[in-house]
Amino acid sequence: MSRTTFTPITDFTELDLSPPLAKAIVKAQYTTPRPIQAETIAPALAGHDVLGLAQTGTGKTAAFAIPTIEHLLAHQKKGPRVLVIGPTRELVTQIDQEFRKLTARTKICTMTIYGGVSEKPQIQKLERHPDVVCACPGRLLDLLGRGFVDLSRIETLILDEADHMFDMGFLPDIRRIIQHLPEKRQNLLFAATMPKEIRKLATQILTDPFISEIDHTMPAKTIKHTLYPVREKRKIEMLRHFLRQDDFDSAIVFTRTKRRARQLAQKLEKDGHRAVALQGNMSQNQRDRAMDGFRKRNYDILVATDVAARGIDVLSVSHVINLDIPNVAETYTHRIGRTGRSEQEGKAYTFITEDDGEMIAAIEKMIGMPLEIKSVPGFEEVFIPKKTG
Repeated sequence: MSRTTFTPITDFTELDLSPPLAKAIVKAQYTTPRPIQAETIAPALAGHDVLGLAQTGTGKTAAFAIPTIEHLLAHQKKGPRVLVIGPTRELVTQIDQEFRKLTARTKICTMTIYGGVSEKPQIQKLERHPDVVCACPGRLLDLLGRGFVDLSRIETLILDEADHMFDMGFLPDIRRIIQHLPEKRQNLLFAATMPKEIRKLATQILTDPFISEIDHTMPAKTIKHTLYPVREKRKIEMLRHFLRQDDFDSAIVFTRTKRRARQLAQKLEKDGHRAVALQGNMSQNQRDRAMDGFRKRNYDILVATDVAARGIDVLSVSHVINLDIPNVAETYTHRIGRTGRSEQEGKAYTFITEDDGEMIAAIEKMIGMPLEIKSVPGFEEVFIPKKTG
C-alpha cells in the first residue's frame, strides 16, 4: 500500500470545521489533538482512505467521528450514510455516544445495532433512515439478510478494532457485509495490531490510504511497569496487599480463565471491595451492568478475561494487575493500555511465577524495554524467572 502524506494538525481550529461541530469539540473539552487525531483527521476530511494503527484509548473514535460528521453536515441526504463496525456491544455503544456528543447541535441521527437484545426497536430506528449506524457484525448481517437494512447509500465505512474482530471470528461476516456496500465509498480502518489477515483485508478495501502508526505496539509512556515474583498459591494474597495501598483508586484485574475471574470477584466482594467480574459466560445484560457499574464507579475493581475485556474504554483506571501473565506478548499491551490514558499516570503490575521467563522475554522484546522486577515485604520469593527465547 502506498502512503499519502499530510502535515499533522496542532489545533482543531486549523480544520475550519462547520460551526456546530467546532462548538461541540470545544464543549467536549477537546484541546490539543491526540497523535492519531493530529495525523488522520485532515486526510479523512480530504476524502482519503485511512489505515490507523493505535491502541484503544488513544483517541481513535474522535479521529474518525470528526471528519465523518463534517462530511454529513456538508450535504443533507437520506441515510444510512455512515457504517461503523466494531467487535463488541460495549465498543459500538461508546462510539455511538461519541457521535451523539459531537452531533448534539445538529440534526444528524445515530443508532446502534447489536445482538443480545430485542431486534424490534433497532428495526424501527432503521425505518427512520439514521445517518450513522454503529453495529456489531452478527446482528447487522442478520438484519441485512432479512431485508431490514439498506446499505446502498453508505458513503463511509469505518472498521474499528479490526484485529479484535478477526480474533473473534467476524472477518467472514465483515466480508459479506462489504458486498452490500456501494463500490465507491471512503474506508477508514483502525486496529492495534496488523496480523496478516487484517493486512490482507486492508489491501483489498483501502485505496491509496493515508497510513498512521502511533506506537501501535508500545504502551503509553505514562505507565509504570513492574513484575512481582510470587508463588501461584499466594497470588490472591498479594493482590489483597496492593488493593490496601494508599495509591489504589480503581483497577482492572486480568485472569486467564472465566472461572478464575468469577471466583476472584466473589472473594474480593467478601473482603469488602466493590468488585465485579466480566467474563464470557455472562449474558449481554449482565456484562452491560458490570461495565456500566465500573464506569460509573459503582465498582472499583473489574476482574476480567481477555476476550470479555475487548472494547473496554474507561478513562481513569489507576492500576491494571495481571494476576496471570498473558499467553501472548501483544495481549500485554492490550491489557495495560487501559491505564495511563490521556497522559495520566498508571501502574501495570504483573504477577510472575518461575515458569513465566519465556513470556517475560517476549514482552520485553516487543515493547523495547526491560521490565523492573520488585519484591513485596512478606512476599520475598527466592526465584527469578529465567528469560529464555
